[in-house]
Amino acid sequence: MFFEEGGFLRMREKRSLFGNEIHEELLPELEHSFVDIEEGEQLLTSEAPRRRERFRRRLGVVVCVVVFFFMGVRLAELQVIEGDALRLVADQNRLQSIVDVAHRGRLYDRNGVVLAQNDPDYRFLAYTNVLPIEEDALKASFASLIISCSLSSDDLVARVSEARIQEETEFILAEHLSSSCALMYLSEAELPFGVRIEVNERRFYITNKIPSLSHVLGYTSGLSEEEYADKKAFGYRPFDTIGKLGIERLFESQLRGKNGETLVEVDAQGGVLRTLLQQDPLEGEDLLLSLDASLHAKIEQVIADKLVGAPVQRASVVMMNPNTGEVLAMVSYPSFDANLFVQGIDQVTYDALVNDPNAPLFNRTIGSSYPAGSTIKILYAAGALTDGIITPQTTFVSVGGLWLGNRFFPDWRGGGHGVTNVYHAIADSVNTFFYAIGGGAGDFEGMGIERLMDWARTFGLGSETGIGLSGESEGFLPSKMWKEEAKGEPWYIGDTYNVAIGQGDVLVNPLQIARVTSAIANGGDLVTPVLLKDAQGERTNIVAPDVVEIVQQGMRDTVLFGTARSFQNLPVTSAGKTGTAQWSSVYADHSWFTGFAPYEDPEVVITVMGEQGGEFSLASPIAHDILMWYFSRE
Repeated sequence: MFFEEGGFLRMREKRSLFGNEIHEELLPELEHSFVDIEEGEQLLTSEAPRRRERFRRRLGVVVCVVVFFFMGVRLAELQVIEGDALRLVADQNRLQSIVDVAHRGRLYDRNGVVLAQNDPDYRFLAYTNVLPIEEDALKASFASLIISCSLSSDDLVARVSEARIQEETEFILAEHLSSSCALMYLSEAELPFGVRIEVNERRFYITNKIPSLSHVLGYTSGLSEEEYADKKAFGYRPFDTIGKLGIERLFESQLRGKNGETLVEVDAQGGVLRTLLQQDPLEGEDLLLSLDASLHAKIEQVIADKLVGAPVQRASVVMMNPNTGEVLAMVSYPSFDANLFVQGIDQVTYDALVNDPNAPLFNRTIGSSYPAGSTIKILYAAGALTDGIITPQTTFVSVGGLWLGNRFFPDWRGGGHGVTNVYHAIADSVNTFFYAIGGGAGDFEGMGIERLMDWARTFGLGSETGIGLSGESEGFLPSKMWKEEAKGEPWYIGDTYNVAIGQGDVLVNPLQIARVTSAIANGGDLVTPVLLKDAQGERTNIVAPDVVEIVQQGMRDTVLFGTARSFQNLPVTSAGKTGTAQWSSVYADHSWFTGFAPYEDPEVVITVMGEQGGEFSLASPIAHDILMWYFSRE
């Protein structure tokens, strides 16, 4: 109140009110002080705009610092944390990897006949990261493909949508293109941006003429999700093919080869600017197999002829070289055409195969499990001779069977076989002899179930043969413990009797019996079956030569005096063993034959199994006609 305008004068007038007076000599100083205050007021009034300006400048600096700080943080994040991913995206847009598909190796039979070859197959591949997003733009982009290749615009758009849903970067836009369409784009026509044409291959098999080769050759087809997850690291793409069964699966790595790659730099329109890297494909290996195509065809014909009038139409034949293990034929009848599965079989055809009562998709040569019948007797004879249970002079009298308490175990000949030694027992398939050496008779102590099964394992039964094909059955070898656990009852001598003649619970497949027979034919070595020509399967000696000679002679007597006399008219000498396998109280017995030829220097083993063919002794006529043709052909 004292410093307002005129305040100083009023102060002078009212100085008495404060109870004292202002001395006159102080007035100049006070006047001077009030003048300074007034100047200060003027100074404060002029300084405010400058302060506001300084504030704005400082605020601007702070804002700039904050902005640049966050820009720096984001830049560091882009470069350091997300740098690799962003560079990858940029490279994907700038670089394009083109796969050069390797030719799959061809398959030949042992005589050079082509069993599996490759036909050209063309397809359009596309890339989701560069294709238009809008449906109309996609259709416009694909216009030339739709017109020139007779493709459906809706199908193409649907395929792109599916690929995006599945997060597929590279995918098949259209496949199995016509040759005219493919050649046009391979030669001169320009493809839409984001689409390229790939020259691929389609497998073709001779199985359209010889179906029985399908089970052993197998086939190629598209990868399943599980297969792709397993094979992705080895360079497989989601839409590649792979060997599914048989030899195609077993030798997948050799047959497939290794794809090549061409890495190119492209511009915004998809034009190639330059090639950065080119790696040629490594072609798949051609394989010369041990199989004989003409033999397969003949076996099919023989089986078909012999099955006329039979209760079922099912049989299998295995032929192999007993010295090397080379498999010459593996015929499971009936069969199917592998070509049906190459491009994906239609549901109607597949259902027809699956529902066929003769099960053509089932590979009986390795996947089955049958009672061995009397074919297993050659194995037990070798074991009993080796263990000293019997000698060549040991004899038993067959009077038609053997009593065990109140149970009777018969011979197949009602009146019996008379005095029988090991040669006669093999040749005439005398059950009494094998009852005795298996489970004992009277004072004679037999081998017992444990030793019988030990010898079965020694000859490779109860385990895979080592051929390497998928779907192989190990068969089954029983034991006392198994019966107690599975059936809740003890093992009886009668069980051993049944096992000793190839009935009961022992189960085998035809390849296993062929392997057993090979060990007798080649002098006592268990050989692993192989599928390549001139390959040598692993050989392990399991029986001494002198024991083998005795069993061989018994099998030779089967042809000369026993149950396979029809084989005497073959162009070469032979030896064999017949068998009948009981497996059902309702259906007919199975029929077996296994043997080798020539007798003096075996070149081939043949094993035949005819389902429910026991009444007709179906296996022996099939084997006879096959061997007749095999040793008569030029």
